Amino acid sequence: MCEIISMLMTNDTSPVLAKPQPDEYPEWFAAEIEPVPYPELLNGLAHSFQETLAFLRTIPADKLLFRYQPEKWTILEVWQHVIDVERVLCYRALRYARQDTTVLSKFDEKAFAANSKANLRNWENLLEEYSAVRLSSQWLFKSFDGEMAMCRGTAGRSELTVRAVGYLILGHEMHHVGIIRERYLGV
Repeated sequence: MCEIISMLMTNDTSPVLAKPQPDEYPEWFAAEIEPVPYPELLNGLAHSFQETLAFLRTIPADKLLFRYQPEKWTILEVWQHVIDVERVLCYRALRYARQDTTVLSKFDEKAFAANSKANLRNWENLLEEYSAVRLSSQWLFKSFDGEMAMCRGTAGRSELTVRAVGYLILGHEMHHVGIIRERYLGV
């Protein structure tokens, strides 16, 4: 897998997908997009993946079903949620890049989590799924040129550019890694 990711990132024809401007996404996504430290999306997706996967591999098995409050998700459920959201956001980015003007529906993250059966999943298999989804996301965003990156679309009441969707993927992941570190592991 690392060889495939390396090949993906070394192609000289990759577009430069710079960090979006605030007018490319609604204000309610600023808390996740603005803290993203990467000035370029494709490098950010690759670097974030390596850092996140290394961190996830350090989580002790006895913490995977831990809930820091009774109604909160387990780490398994949190990470399935991260994977699900990345898939949904990539679908949206594809629709926007293809200039589909259909207003897409929002999705119910609580229903997704409740029906995911994530607590029955093997952690290593979940990490393999995360790896496959991220690789697919990287290929998708690599396929977009500068014009496509600036296409806009709407889901629910949220209008975003394609590159803002990519940064939302990164910010959402960072947000949940932070929650796992602080609330589940106390680090």
